[in-house]
Amino acid sequence: MIQTIAKQRWFYLIPIAFITYSLAYLDRANYGFGAAAGLAKDLHITPGISSLLGSLFFLGYFFFQIPGASYAEKKSAKKLIFWSLILWGGLASATGLIHNINLLFVIRFALGVVESAVMPAMLVFLSHWFTKAERSRANTFLILGNPATVLWMSIASGYLLKAFGWRWMFILEGLPAVIWAFIWWKVVNDKPKDAKWLSTQDKNELELQLEKEQAGLKAVKNYREAFKSKPVILLSIQYALWSIGVYGFVMWLPSIIKAAPNMGIVETGWLSSVPYILAVILMLSASYFSDKTLNRNAFVWPFLLIGAVAFYISYAIGTNHFWISFFLLVIAGGAMYAPYGPFFAIIPEILPRNVAGGAMALINSMGALGSFVGSYVVGYLNGATGGFGASYIFMAGSLFLSAILTVWAINSAKKQSKSTNVKVSA
Repeated sequence: MIQTIAKQRWFYLIPIAFITYSLAYLDRANYGFGAAAGLAKDLHITPGISSLLGSLFFLGYFFFQIPGASYAEKKSAKKLIFWSLILWGGLASATGLIHNINLLFVIRFALGVVESAVMPAMLVFLSHWFTKAERSRANTFLILGNPATVLWMSIASGYLLKAFGWRWMFILEGLPAVIWAFIWWKVVNDKPKDAKWLSTQDKNELELQLEKEQAGLKAVKNYREAFKSKPVILLSIQYALWSIGVYGFVMWLPSIIKAAPNMGIVETGWLSSVPYILAVILMLSASYFSDKTLNRNAFVWPFLLIGAVAFYISYAIGTNHFWISFFLLVIAGGAMYAPYGPFFAIIPEILPRNVAGGAMALINSMGALGSFVGSYVVGYLNGATGGFGASYIFMAGSLFLSAILTVWAINSAKKQSKSTNVKVSA
């Protein structure tokens, strides 16, 4: 029955969610290209300061996750994301106008603050529209905006940089978010009951199914109680370690590739897109089978372990064998992205709606902290050692620990559910 309820949700809402998160990711990930193509040189930014600027976004991103999730759950995800789109598009374009490094510090931090509410708000939004048996796929189509954007952005940014320079790249890539804000406001509803494009029967069936799922969960009074839950604590640490690998990779892959002999900025853009092609394929596959089996654990930790091993072997081979090393980086990149959909389906299945959004925000904020550490430390290690080997080891170790913590967290959730006679499918 679940699969036949309001199928048009997939065709109406998922493209909208995908584009919204794509635009958010575009305006955070293009800094690596700007830094590699003249921003650092023109503003006289040292490698250490460049690392700090690249990672400062995530420090701002860390602080405002939970208030954003709370506002989305209690008031309106629609309104929150509308204003976020306008503000982050404006800030991203402003990056192309500045001539003062101090303003760049302010913009990077403010961009993180504005975007911090988007991921938890979108996860809350999707949890109001998609059932347990659909949620991993819905989350995956949202988060596909991440690798899919880096894929086309890597290519487009290469051509924009070559044709217009880094300033116009930032200006042109920030404007679509502002335009999209008004489309978002026109077409989105916070909850099924407000959607004019759904029949009354579809609305009632969907709301009934979502309420049934909530009835099977142990009551949790407030955020404080949820945040003290052992699975939530473990998943927060796990996601921080996972994000070290992901954002160390995203921020510095263009620089790693461009360091190869005879590598131009356009070629760098094309090669930088390859890991994200694999990421899209693996994300769709993992989410499909995770929903089909309702097994989240089996589609999270194995991929993280594969990413860790690929990073380590790439380090062991060394930079003298660029194409073999690059192939392993493609494997690592794809494997790191694959588990996102199943991972973010875990929390709504072990916590009730009144606190699930806040718990996802806490986990995502710890991911932001890990992203800050990853993007800064990887850049620092690259500059301090004059190579990429040390950063490969750092990212491999972080992913390995995150794989172990995934298993630990899921086992804790299962034990917790047994003590309250609530079934956990993770």
